[in-house]
Amino acid sequence: DMGLGLAIFLMFATFGTTSFSGISALSSGATETTLNWIGVLLLVGACGKSAQVPLQAWLLDAMEGPTPVSALIHAATMVTAGVYLVTRSNFIFELAPTAQTAVVVVATVTLLWGAIIGCAKDDIKKGLAGSTMSQIGYMMLGAGLGVAGYAFAIFHLLTHGFFKANMFLGAGSVMHAMDDDVDMRHYGALNKALPITFATFALGFLAIIGIPPFSGFWSKDKIIETALVENPVVGICALLGAGITGFYMTRMVLMTFFTRKRWADGVHPHESPKVMTIPLIVLAALSALGGLMLAGNWIVDWLSPVVGHAEHHDPPLPVIVITLITIAVVAAGVALAWLLVGKREVPREAPTDVSFATRAARADLYGDAINDAVVVTPGMAAVRGSVATDRSLVDGLFTGGATVVAGTGELLRRLQNGYVRSYALGILAGAVLLVLTLVAVN
Repeated sequence: DMGLGLAIFLMFATFGTTSFSGISALSSGATETTLNWIGVLLLVGACGKSAQVPLQAWLLDAMEGPTPVSALIHAATMVTAGVYLVTRSNFIFELAPTAQTAVVVVATVTLLWGAIIGCAKDDIKKGLAGSTMSQIGYMMLGAGLGVAGYAFAIFHLLTHGFFKANMFLGAGSVMHAMDDDVDMRHYGALNKALPITFATFALGFLAIIGIPPFSGFWSKDKIIETALVENPVVGICALLGAGITGFYMTRMVLMTFFTRKRWADGVHPHESPKVMTIPLIVLAALSALGGLMLAGNWIVDWLSPVVGHAEHHDPPLPVIVITLITIAVVAAGVALAWLLVGKREVPREAPTDVSFATRAARADLYGDAINDAVVVTPGMAAVRGSVATDRSLVDGLFTGGATVVAGTGELLRRLQNGYVRSYALGILAGAVLLVLTLVAVN
């Protein structure tokens, strides 16, 4: 929020306005340095709002809240506001190459960071939260790729809102059936007990991993294709993220709806009431059909007045080849999850004898520890130093003067004690001093 606030102040100081249209008209007259500062500060605000590295820790903690809130705010609306901010401020980033590069770097790191976290989470909501971080990383990547990716960033924002809200509400339905238990290691074999929840969750699953013709395939595939055109290294990272997505989402589906029953005693899973399943059906339908927004290039043409229209550049490989490679990478992730989870016994308690990579992913890749070491601990030391300086120096200047005045007053007060003998002694001392002075002068 401080980054966003400073960006707004700097924009007003530079352009005399904070309106998008006004800044767009005047941005070409600003220096590149100023625009880079504005862009980086906007990115800081976007990172905080959209849970991008290094300001991502809050999203996993927010999963303690109600599941419908997670579906609405932490999947489909508020958490994607940073993507909208960067995309809508495209006229700043187009003239600020350093800031634009920073967006791409942050997005690439986050899409892999969130995906890796999702691979080790047993809490179904926190697994989806890691997924949300990763998918917003894809959106932010599209926004960082410039005119070629802005429309696809918003396209993925829309499709993600459909399938991720669907899966969050699906997770809520599962929790409702399992007495509010969020641990997937306590689930298993729920596909028959919760047929509607399973079917709708499965459609969201197919959408998020990018299986054609579901919505996520069209939006994420376009971002990967654009990334390969603009920067092959970034494109390969996006491909890798797609494979990891296939792994952690398949793991989630297998642990929840398949494998053996691991229910607690007294738990009797049952399908949720219609008030919960009807929204699931609607969102599942949108997850399946959301890709139609790309039909006839509608979403791109609709957004072009705001984000511009990109010139066509041929990708390094034919589009169909990129699509097949993406599907193959996703399939590899799905197959790996099947081998590691579907074909093995899933223990009811998380194993402790695991690799360093698994421990790191369980600990959110030590994001909290890094923040503590880099920000919190030095910040607390700076605060303590500031408090000590304030008390000893600043307060000392004021309280010290008051102490001197009070001490002087105490000394003078003793001269006015009301005793005649004291006054006589004072007169005598004054007379002696006067005589001595006269003698010394003469």
